[in-house]
Amino acid sequence: MDVFDIHGRVIADYRAFTSAFVEVRDERIKQFVQGQFERGVQWPKPWLSLNPNFESGGSVSELVEAGVLHPENERIFRFKADPESLVGNGMVLHRHQADAIRAAQSGKSYVLTTGTGSGKSLAYIVPIVDAVLRETAENGGKRLPGVKAIIVYPMNALANSQLGELRKFLKHGYPAGGEPVTFARYTGQESPDERARILAEP
Repeated sequence: MDVFDIHGRVIADYRAFTSAFVEVRDERIKQFVQGQFERGVQWPKPWLSLNPNFESGGSVSELVEAGVLHPENERIFRFKADPESLVGNGMVLHRHQADAIRAAQSGKSYVLTTGTGSGKSLAYIVPIVDAVLRETAENGGKRLPGVKAIIVYPMNALANSQLGELRKFLKHGYPAGGEPVTFARYTGQESPDERARILAEP
């Protein structure tokens, strides 16, 4: 496939389409319009953009083997095609995500600035989940009640989007009530009963 050839054909077809349905009688206007066509005013030149890959920070499995993450993270953070199964391709983290995990575990505050679609959410979700898993393990496998983290989003749309992602990781493959880490959305979208339940069972 020659993308430049395709681009040329698309432009030619578009030019034929836009110039065929109007016949300009005034010669001056006709020359002006023809000049616009020749200069390509109606369509920009091709835009080429490189999309470099982010540096790898290792897979979740590798971080588990290195003792950086709790073993249950390997089952949680994978691409699960089936909501009823824990089976799926393992997740490979970017370098900035792995660095954020280590920074969080050190107890230090950190700020992560990187592009859209680079996995910023996992840079704080993974450390939160890992901390809950470790706390449960230290308590003999019994999960301690209470709110462990609060994530604030500027818009409900973002909160709803992240809610879907959390369900994929923390609910898919686990029986109802058997999830290793629980979560809830608390915004103006919940019913009074749902908000009361969240407050009663943090």
